Amino acid sequence: MPQPRIMLVVTGDDFGYCPKRNQGIVDCFLAGGISSVSLLVNASAAKQASDLAKRHSIPIGLHANLTEGTPVCQNLRKTSTLTNECGFFHGKMGFRQALERNQLNMEQVEKELRDQIRLFQELTGHLPHHMDGHQHVHVLPEVREVFAQVLSDHRIPYTRVPVEPGLHSCTWLPAHLQRFYTQVEKDALDSIPVFRRYGIRWPDVYLGLTTVGQNMSVSNLQRALSYASKPVASCTMSSCEDDVVTAELMVHPGYPSHPQEGGCGEGPDDFSQSDDRRHELSVLADPSLLAMFRQERVQLCAFKDL
Repeated sequence: MPQPRIMLVVTGDDFGYCPKRNQGIVDCFLAGGISSVSLLVNASAAKQASDLAKRHSIPIGLHANLTEGTPVCQNLRKTSTLTNECGFFHGKMGFRQALERNQLNMEQVEKELRDQIRLFQELTGHLPHHMDGHQHVHVLPEVREVFAQVLSDHRIPYTRVPVEPGLHSCTWLPAHLQRFYTQVEKDALDSIPVFRRYGIRWPDVYLGLTTVGQNMSVSNLQRALSYASKPVASCTMSSCEDDVVTAELMVHPGYPSHPQEGGCGEGPDDFSQSDDRRHELSVLADPSLLAMFRQERVQLCAFKDL
């Protein structure tokens, strides 16, 4: 390939969620459709996932989870502001509601994040190459400060800032998703000065909110990638040819979970059981997508290559 225009990390999220997701993610990596994975260490198939990553030399980071299943920290399972009476996290929206009501103890958030990094090291033998948040919890108020401190302490260099260019022009997104993604974007923008203060980095462009599930297609990915050239368009003519844009594309490929197998302690959710996971896998492994990457001078890479 000529000099790449875009260095693209394609991250398969939720690695470890169940054996079916693991196999689909590995198949996608071997087909050249993804270049990195994010591991849920509290998921039921995390050990299998870490073994697969070692076997196939898959670049792997940590998908910090504060919303689904049970904590890694044993003490927080018994009594914690992070869990309900059954010992499970409050859920994607429940966590946000508890945060808004000032019901979450940030010292417990910090303890859980550190324990998840510890378990990641036990499973993989090394620190994460990058660390982000399951369901974007890492950019939430208060959490972002704790998250940044923990990354800085462990010298984990990269995270995710989910601000997607072109999001607001996507009229096909249902209203409830537009509202949620708009709030995620606001939280992410507010996180930038915090992450910068701690010396944490992230790619120039984030993509993936507008291409989840059935919204993923070669043409839609090409549309999303067109925004990754925006920073280049703003540079001076003399430097444009040398500038390479870095980007991350968040994806969720896999084979649908069996109803009674997987998850983080409560069984697999509808998202994981959906055939959307197989659809994403088929698009990402499509030779026409890989041909489009070559045509657009997009080079897939891992965070450590940025």
